[in-house]
Amino acid sequence: MKRHASNDPHELKLDLPAAHSAQRMARAVLRQFAKRERIPEKEIVTIEFIASELLSNAVDHGGGGRAMEESDLESDVRMTLVLNVRENGWTMRVSDQGGGDPDELVARLAERGTPDLEDERGRGLFLLRQMLDSLEVVRTSDGRGLEFIAVHSYVAPR
Repeated sequence: MKRHASNDPHELKLDLPAAHSAQRMARAVLRQFAKRERIPEKEIVTIEFIASELLSNAVDHGGGGRAMEESDLESDVRMTLVLNVRENGWTMRVSDQGGGDPDELVARLAERGTPDLEDERGRGLFLLRQMLDSLEVVRTSDGRGLEFIAVHSYVAPR
């Protein structure tokens, strides 16, 4: 994991191998950063959950080939996570290198109703939509993959 320096003290950037093992480390770094930013515990739990879902999606569908460990990757496939904290909210961006069609995912994000509970997959985007103010997907600026943009607001305790 590479941590990038940022000019914005309220921003965390993580460059991670596209493997599931990177998720635990990312959650630990996110937790530490969020505590330093004085984010309420309930929101930290939400941040960790959202990060886990988006990073897992990046590994499974964004070029990681469902790799469990970095050594399982056939090449140096990366994913990035950027968390920007503002007063009473945050924005998380998770990008991958796996190609994909953003229009297909935009259509899935627009679907309403509950997912098929008999299906083993497909509930993650539904859950994210319920928890977030907004969830968007766009092509990464380099064109190699997709980027999810999750926005969440909250009322800070006094």
